[in-house]
Amino acid sequence: MGLYCGCTNIPLSDDGANELALRKEQGIYPAADMFFTSGLLRAGQTLTILYGNVRRKAMPGLAEYNFGSFEMKSHHELKERADYQEWIIDETGEVTCPGGESKLAFEMRVLRGYGALVSLVRESGNSSALAVCHGGVITCIMDHFFPGQKNYYEWQPVPGRGYTIIYASDKIDSYIEI
Repeated sequence: MGLYCGCTNIPLSDDGANELALRKEQGIYPAADMFFTSGLLRAGQTLTILYGNVRRKAMPGLAEYNFGSFEMKSHHELKERADYQEWIIDETGEVTCPGGESKLAFEMRVLRGYGALVSLVRESGNSSALAVCHGGVITCIMDHFFPGQKNYYEWQPVPGRGYTIIYASDKIDSYIEI
């Protein structure tokens, strides 16, 4: 498949839903006091499979990368386009996908979204939260808060997996891979 599927609001595949149900049976997912999703359909479906019909809040700042006109296209389809070549070789993060966002804009949006989530949890008095979001979002957050521990793309979890971020004295302390 290999398509740029960022902010396109598509459902989980049947295979993906079945894989999540199997992982749920393994007991790998942590308990939480609050639940969040990116607001995209596949994130909501994932949360329902794993935790049932729990109360949740959509956090659009945690939506996947907006690939603009590259959405739902493959590298093979795009490789001859000059605007695509400019975007994939961009080392500064400033090149914007036509109709989408740049890596820097994505990172700023995601970090604001994560900060808003943390604020909501603190204001609620709860001590734990779970966010079902997307690989690019998770990669961005982990690379930002744990710089140098992995190559940027090594933070990308396999579908259905992620990280638990541990706080100590209201500061990020460590993480656990799920």
